[in-house]
Amino acid sequence: MSMLDGPRVPPLRPPASHLVVLCHGYGSDGNDLIGLVPHWQTSLPSAAFVAPHAPERCAIAGAGYQWFPLSRLDPHETLQGTEAAAPKLNAFLDAELKRLNLTGDRLALVGFSHGTMMSLYVGLRRKPAPAAIVGFSGLLTGGETLHHSENAPPVLLLHGDADQVIPPQALFMSANALGNAGVPVQWHMSKGLGHGIDAVGLALAGQFLVDAFSGRAPRTGPIAAPFAR
Repeated sequence: MSMLDGPRVPPLRPPASHLVVLCHGYGSDGNDLIGLVPHWQTSLPSAAFVAPHAPERCAIAGAGYQWFPLSRLDPHETLQGTEAAAPKLNAFLDAELKRLNLTGDRLALVGFSHGTMMSLYVGLRRKPAPAAIVGFSGLLTGGETLHHSENAPPVLLLHGDADQVIPPQALFMSANALGNAGVPVQWHMSKGLGHGIDAVGLALAGQFLVDAFSGRAPRTGPIAAPFAR
């Protein structure tokens, strides 16, 4: 059984048709990202949501949890970390899907920062492939170990151009590596946004999940902000 746990939000219209798993950032916990659910729930009424706490207490005093120790953005260190933590996240995903009686293609992974590294690493290697992966303010680890796939899940990457934690150019490096591996990838850079999530990113992610769950063919390339309603 999985050792991970965290807050869950059941579907508005049960039974669950899809599962959205939210992977938090470094030093945070599942309670942080579960707060995104109200933004998406009305357009995804039959989706269940869960935000697991990462498996380790964070090395920083007074902080929450970490998927793996992170001292600097070194590609070797981040790849080793994601590889080591991947089995724990995979076990949790398998257990949650089984609990909801869902197949693996009914899964979406949404990550923030450290959680984006995990969502991309795990999601791109799962069989069957998940329906979608959304990454806020993160980066791709192990891009060079990705095998070219005809059945890769669609990915949406979102970043702020004022991010001082994970450089904005990480968005383009990640998108290029994903594209080279045959992954349908869309991206959006938010002007003036630091290391965080804004209303534009939330709206784009919500629409991306709706499209992915309804089986619409994924687009690729940059996507513009939705018009203000």
